[in-house]
Amino acid sequence: MIKHNLIFTAIAGLAVMMSNNADACTGIMLKAKDNAVVVARTMDWSREEMNNMYVIVPRGYTQRSLMPNGDADGMEFTSRYGYVGLGIEQAEFVIDGTNEAGLSAGLFYFPEYGQYQPYSPDDKDNTISDFQLVSWILSRFSTIDQVKDAIRDVRVINIDSRAATVHWRIADATGRMVVLEIIDGEPRFYENDLGVLTNAPGFQWQVTNLNNYVNLAPGSAGPTKLGAITLRAFGAGSGFLGLPGDFTPPSRFVRAAFLQSYSLPQDNGFNASMQAFHILNNFDVPLGVQFAVGKAPNNMQSATQWTIATDLKNRVVYYHTMYNRTLRSIDMDKIDFANVAYQSHPLDSAERETIIPVTVN
Repeated sequence: MIKHNLIFTAIAGLAVMMSNNADACTGIMLKAKDNAVVVARTMDWSREEMNNMYVIVPRGYTQRSLMPNGDADGMEFTSRYGYVGLGIEQAEFVIDGTNEAGLSAGLFYFPEYGQYQPYSPDDKDNTISDFQLVSWILSRFSTIDQVKDAIRDVRVINIDSRAATVHWRIADATGRMVVLEIIDGEPRFYENDLGVLTNAPGFQWQVTNLNNYVNLAPGSAGPTKLGAITLRAFGAGSGFLGLPGDFTPPSRFVRAAFLQSYSLPQDNGFNASMQAFHILNNFDVPLGVQFAVGKAPNNMQSATQWTIATDLKNRVVYYHTMYNRTLRSIDMDKIDFANVAYQSHPLDSAERETIIPVTVN
């Protein structure tokens, strides 16, 4: 019970933070020439430093969902598949991860637009908290269609009424991706052929909004005659004049869609993973932009606390953090998920950059 209460205290604090619009996660997908698929995203939170960790979950590990009463007496589920995930605050709260079958899932902040079912103690055996749904998906399923079938019998809830809702992306190694949003208590799946996801409004609106940028194209614009004068671009990339550069979810969705779509195809999953980090560098959120001058609650290095890219074909997870941009990797093929112990570890062993001095002779 002590552990459960500690978890409840952590998520209650998280709920308070999530009631503030301080999250700006951006997700993309890249496909390499060898058919490798890479899913990547940022994890952005500006209110305070999260307790960020990676989690290794073996086959046969049993979890139970936390409920609003503070006890972990909700839906119980046991892992058919081992998985690796990056989590926040508690190891139970996996934000983004991939299982050994190549299925990936991640949650994204979705305030004001989602509506879960109300909590009912009578249904607690098939009720799960939204922050544990990624773990349930990764532990139980190998395909998107399996998730779509199973979730109809599951009630997804907030364990604290102050918390905003979230939505999810689910992807597999074939390159298929869907977005799951719970609207009016009902799960709704949308095929995401684009592979991009941010936050609110809903996914369908975000895709429709792309039509406002039909004029954008890679390369340079002009020259264009304007009466007696000729208009010429000041530099390369002028075909993207008008690409939104702010950090709102719709603007990030548009920017991610164009940068991803026109990035050069890479030969393999490793190169595509490295390219994903370069693309997502465009979405690092400087802390000061999310608050009025003098109102920032802390002085973290970045509101983008970590960035992850996962090669679904080769089962390799890469990440870096706001403290250390040196890439770290977890090779899932080297993990014996039948025998490995359940474990979690901080993303950073030391909260500082790795600096390699240059020797000059």
